[in-house]
Amino acid sequence: MKIDGHPANHQPANGQTPDGRPSHHQTSRPPADIVHPAVHPSETSDPRRLLRQFLWSRKWTYTAAILSILASEIVMVQFPHILGQFTNTLQKGRLTLHAVGIYSLQLTVVGVVYVILYGIGQNSNGHSGRLFEYLLRKRLFSHWERLSTSYFRGRSIGDLLNHAMNDVQAVREALSGGLNILSNAVFLMISTLFMTFRTVSVKLTLISMIPILFIPFFVVWMGPRVRNASRRVQEALSDMAELTEESLSAIRLVKATANEDIEASRFTERVDTIVERQMGLFRRSALFQALIPLMGSLSFVIALGYGGYLALVGRIQLGAFVAFTLYLGMLITPLQQIGFVINNFQRASASLQRLKVLLLEAPDITDPEHPVDVDPIAGDVEIRLPAFRYPDADHDVLANICLQIPHGQTVGIVGRTASGKTTLVSLLMRVFDPPANSIFLDGVDIRQLRLETLREAIAYVPQDGFLFSTTIGENIAFGKETATPQEIEQAARDAQIYDDIAAFRDGFDTIIGERGVALSGGQKQRTALARAFLKDAPVLILDDSLSAVDMNTEKAILANLRRLRAHKTTIIVAHRLSAVRHADQILVLEEGRPIEHGTHDELVAAGGAYASMYAMQQESGVTTA
Repeated sequence: MKIDGHPANHQPANGQTPDGRPSHHQTSRPPADIVHPAVHPSETSDPRRLLRQFLWSRKWTYTAAILSILASEIVMVQFPHILGQFTNTLQKGRLTLHAVGIYSLQLTVVGVVYVILYGIGQNSNGHSGRLFEYLLRKRLFSHWERLSTSYFRGRSIGDLLNHAMNDVQAVREALSGGLNILSNAVFLMISTLFMTFRTVSVKLTLISMIPILFIPFFVVWMGPRVRNASRRVQEALSDMAELTEESLSAIRLVKATANEDIEASRFTERVDTIVERQMGLFRRSALFQALIPLMGSLSFVIALGYGGYLALVGRIQLGAFVAFTLYLGMLITPLQQIGFVINNFQRASASLQRLKVLLLEAPDITDPEHPVDVDPIAGDVEIRLPAFRYPDADHDVLANICLQIPHGQTVGIVGRTASGKTTLVSLLMRVFDPPANSIFLDGVDIRQLRLETLREAIAYVPQDGFLFSTTIGENIAFGKETATPQEIEQAARDAQIYDDIAAFRDGFDTIIGERGVALSGGQKQRTALARAFLKDAPVLILDDSLSAVDMNTEKAILANLRRLRAHKTTIIVAHRLSAVRHADQILVLEEGRPIEHGTHDELVAAGGAYASMYAMQQESGVTTA
């Protein structure tokens, strides 16, 4: 489908764009069996508790997987037993071609059945681990979405991404791969010991197992050291991710100032720290994993000496001795695997602790205990703000703000840089929490409204016009999931961006890149403005959202704004006074205090700060009469 000859924000039923490319409006979905998992990630903020709930919810899946692995090991330990029987038959001179065929067939069956049973258990555990990884990442993201803005002011995106990538992956590897290996190792060891007790010699087995008794002491000694080293590695990875995200975001500045070598040097320092800490972790892990097979090798030495003696004196058959050496070899492998798994669990424990600290963070701004319902919201705004300061500030950034905005009015807020304009509108949206009974919407303190109710009633366009790295059509439709192609087109026309979109080869399906990198500053602002027009909320806030458009485009947008918002509340924050000269009232701020209030004509006639700004902009050609 096209709109007036241009590609529209509409996709054919086959999920492709008109030129055959995959549709960017298709939302990727998880497999059907994890769309509605048994444990929803919002049920708990503790990842350990979430893990326990998840394991319990899939107890039968894990039980079946573990039983399948157990059965595979019971089958596998028949391998040395069959070879022992083959050796005894050969020693007695009774081996025939028919017997060779029987033994070969038995070994083949053992191998095939083992692969099938172990594959079923491994696949089941691996699938469950991936499912938990999906749940935990989903839980992390939903938690971040609920946290207040103040939380992100003191944290880097790179560190948060490291939580979502490396920490979650470490937990998943321990849950799926670790559980597979641990189940295999434990059952193989138990099955092997059982066969040696039953078919070889209990005394030989017990004596050979003496060195293995030292393994628990190694676990107690090395476990905490591995865990602490793993935590320090994850912290170093977070530092590297933070620097990488920061440097790539500022790549234009880095190149413009010829600071590539400096950034590369900073990155090298972070990587060197990672390598140093990873080598420390590797040394501890290597020592831990080497001690366990060492004990297994000592067991093999004992078995070879004592078992060889028993075979020579006829206490055990040659076939039993051959089988026992194979069994002992099979014991060394699970011992190594157990050491590997314990290391993995130590790393996962460190990651779980980091995730727990993150998930236990509580948002500063929450819904009231007893919210007030206002439906529908008309858009009457009243501000009676005695003072406001940021939590980490030592002085008020706003004071003595009194403003009443009946719905249907347009209000302009102007002032020099850092005069408190953006802070004031941020309080209206509870990005920061205002004092109680200081800001009202339809006569109700906004702190008594649900956050969803409040923010659904407000359309906000920031100065940078933030856009997502998807299609321009999806960016416009972001605030309204049910938007039709016709509504998206009309919003683009109202924001004076439609002609620009029509000039793109893919129209509304044009991919605009990260943060809208493919668009100019003015195109970004107009796209964000179209998104706000499409939302059509009772209250519209434009935070210097026309600063990057030319004067003629600004005039057309303001004309559409007055037409579309005739009966709704509009708040325009601006440096360019042409954007507010037609407002019903204008508030002038200076260092967070109101110094003037009135219409454009009244303020110009008063000859104060507003008049000075207006005269200056007229002289420079920034504004028009």
